[in-house]
Amino acid sequence: MIIWISSFPKSGNTWLRAMISSLIYSKDGIFNFKYLDKISQFPLQKHFEEFTKNFQDLNEIKKFWILAQDKLNLDNQIKLLKTHQINCSIDGYSFTNKENTIGTIYIVRDPRNLISSISNHYSKTSEEAKEFLFGEDLLIDKNIGGKVITLIGSWKDHYNFWKNSNCLLLKYEDLVNDPKKQLILIIDYLKKLMSFEVNEKKIDNILSSTSFKSLQKLESNEEFMESALSKDLKTRVKFFHKGPSNNYQKDLDHKIRLDIENAFHIEMKELGYL
Repeated sequence: MIIWISSFPKSGNTWLRAMISSLIYSKDGIFNFKYLDKISQFPLQKHFEEFTKNFQDLNEIKKFWILAQDKLNLDNQIKLLKTHQINCSIDGYSFTNKENTIGTIYIVRDPRNLISSISNHYSKTSEEAKEFLFGEDLLIDKNIGGKVITLIGSWKDHYNFWKNSNCLLLKYEDLVNDPKKQLILIIDYLKKLMSFEVNEKKIDNILSSTSFKSLQKLESNEEFMESALSKDLKTRVKFFHKGPSNNYQKDLDHKIRLDIENAFHIEMKELGYL
C-alpha cells in the first residue's frame, strides 16, 4: 500500500521527505541525501515500461496509472512515494484508488511565494511561472529518470483534488514557523499506518539536520541529483534556493500578485493566506 507525499512543485516536498526519510529510515534521525532514494517518485518511466512505450502521451499513460500501482503493491509492503501528479480522474481513469493508497501527506504553500522558486528551478520568467500556476501543465521531469508525462494542473485544482483524499494537510509556512509541531503531527499520522522507532533525541536530530540551512549546506558539499539542470545543461541550479527567506511582499511584481490572489481567492482564504 502507498503513502503519498504529495505537493504542487516547489511547495516543500523535498524538505518534507527529508524529515520523513530521516524518521523512518535512519536510526539516529540525522539526515543524509541517500535516504531520499527510499521515497521514490511516481510516475517514472520504469513504472510503465511493461505496459506502453508512449511515455509522453497522457491519453496512453492514464490507462496504466492503476495497473502500475497494482504492480508496485504486489509485495504487500507499505511504501512511501513522492508525487507532483494531480489526484484526478480522466475519462474514467483515476490516478490512484483506495486499493492502492493507504494514506497521503500533502504539503501546500502560498502560491505567491512559489513564483521565484518555480522561476529558479525551471528557468522561467515570473510571468511564465505565473502561467505554470494557472495552467494545466504536463511536466516531464528529466532530472531523476522521469521522461513520463505527469499531469500537474493549476495550483488550486491540485490542492482541491488532493485535500479531499483523506490526507494529512500541512502548510509550508507552518513547517517554517514550528517544525517540531508539524513533525509530531507527521509522527502521529504515520504511526497509525506503519511501524518505526522514535524518541526525543531522534526528533531533535531530525529537526537539526533537516533545517533549511542544514540542507543548503549539505547541497553545497555534494551534488544533489534532484536539482534541475541549467539551460546550458552543464551545471545544476541550486535546489535549496531561498526557502523560508522567499518573501513575495518584497520580491513579487504587484500585478502578478493581484492576478494570483484573484484566481485563487477561495483557496487562499480557506488556507489563511488572505
